[in-house]
Amino acid sequence: MEQLDRITHNSGVMGGHACIRGMRVTVAMLVGQIADGRAVEALLKDYPYLEREDVAQALRYAAWLAQEREVVLAQA
Repeated sequence: MEQLDRITHNSGVMGGHACIRGMRVTVAMLVGQIADGRAVEALLKDYPYLEREDVAQALRYAAWLAQEREVVLAQA
């Protein structure tokens, strides 16, 4: 995985879900809003403490998590 330095995990923030720079803004919330048709510009306006790179890394992180992997288990 490429470096995603803006994605943080902390059990004391949002239950340990992936967040943006330790804030109470989860990757899932950002990706979900984009999937529902919200424009990145609208997100940046609604959350002025976010930066465009925060949103870009959230999308890259979600894409990395969604990569399909096939694991063949040995048969007993």
